[in-house]
Amino acid sequence: MSTSAQQPGPIAAGTSEPRTGLALLVIVVGVLITAVDTTIVVLALPEIQRSLHVGLASVIWVIIGYLLVITLISAQVGRLGDMFGRVRMYKAGFVVFVIGSLACALAWDEVSIIGFRLLQGLGGGLIAANAGAVIADTFPPEERGRAYGFNAIGWNTGAVLGVVLGGIIVTYTSWRWVFWINVPIGLVALAVAQRVLVDRSPRQQRRLDVAGMLTLAAGLFGLLWAMIRLTSHPLDASVLGYLVGGIAMLVVFVLVERRQAEPMLDLGLFRVPTMTPSLLAAALQSLASFAVLFLLLMYLQGVRRLSPIDASLLLVPGYVVGGIVGPWAGRVADRRGAVLPATVGLGIQAVALIAYAQLGTVTPLWVLSAAYVVGSIGSGAFFPSNNSAVMKAAPPGSYGIASGMLRTFANIGMVFSFAMAILVASHDIPKATAFAIFVGTTTLPASTSGAFTHAIHAAFYASVVLMGVGALLSATRALPRRAAPR
Repeated sequence: MSTSAQQPGPIAAGTSEPRTGLALLVIVVGVLITAVDTTIVVLALPEIQRSLHVGLASVIWVIIGYLLVITLISAQVGRLGDMFGRVRMYKAGFVVFVIGSLACALAWDEVSIIGFRLLQGLGGGLIAANAGAVIADTFPPEERGRAYGFNAIGWNTGAVLGVVLGGIIVTYTSWRWVFWINVPIGLVALAVAQRVLVDRSPRQQRRLDVAGMLTLAAGLFGLLWAMIRLTSHPLDASVLGYLVGGIAMLVVFVLVERRQAEPMLDLGLFRVPTMTPSLLAAALQSLASFAVLFLLLMYLQGVRRLSPIDASLLLVPGYVVGGIVGPWAGRVADRRGAVLPATVGLGIQAVALIAYAQLGTVTPLWVLSAAYVVGSIGSGAFFPSNNSAVMKAAPPGSYGIASGMLRTFANIGMVFSFAMAILVASHDIPKATAFAIFVGTTTLPASTSGAFTHAIHAAFYASVVLMGVGALLSATRALPRRAAPR
């Protein structure tokens, strides 16, 4: 199947290999800087909180707000890419991301840092939601798995840089450099994209689903606010109101989507046999695994009393190995289909989660580091394979929508995984203490270390169940893909 015949896309001028390689490099850099900002800010939270006098209950929105914006706009951004050009929207993402990063570096109080993080999230959403579609336009189906594998390198490299640079910046310089470093990276990537990426995909006449976006935003915000509120307050009428209201708005969202001519989530794509399990597997994998980083950092800093940089360095080997596994898994997906590497990847991650559930107050730290390597092997196998499966299943002309839906499902899992991590951690120790540990402003007294460790065991076992369900859904794609591969 030739991209030139059926799927004209943003290939470089002339379609030469070096230029195509540069196009992939630009896409990988976009994923890299987005990944950097999902990990680097975690280690900077204590300094941000102290420097800007942000309340403990508010500082968490520096992370959740960023993720929530990306979640809400992912599907709409894919639609904009179909309407105005995916490369154009992708490059616009770099512009907005750089401006947002610059503004975050200059933030002066609680409102400004949270507001500018929302702007940064808008740029990150423009980049992330269009990246998969740009790859689908640029590479034929038999080469996309490999391209998504290199995308996994970008993610893992960005996560490593975020963890390491976050620790170094927090230890030796100002937290503002967490955001300053995005500016030159983003500008260079934008300059290369301007020269290398050419948008040749046909335009699609689409309409934005404003009602769907607003109802989904209200529903997710209500649930998240209730969950975050529970980390520092008892269950009361206010919390119940947000919880019930959030659920009600999600029901309204589903009803709105069923009536829209062009809904935010194209329900028609769920009729494609391999699409539904792929999207649900992405959501469950994120829900089960995204909280792992934060729970482990809480364990290392709160229970084991490590500094931010020492805690982060223990996780670096996992990211390095995961980046190596990604391209290999992508090639396997290209040659043998996505089911095997994606399903095995989820199973491997479940093994790592079981290992985390055995951590105690005196467990050798190399055990945690080794388990993180195992988990990273699993994620390195899952992501490129599952992404390739979604884009291969998407009908031609719907790559932007499919890529946006994939990011929406994955980010919904990430957002709620993050909130659940704090909620679980605050179950067996004082809520204020759990929150302070999470943002790195205190360590646990010896009397409560055991209780906290027991609490995160429950979280890890719950994640094992979620990961297992995701693996089962992934495995169901085997029969449809044999019958009617795309």
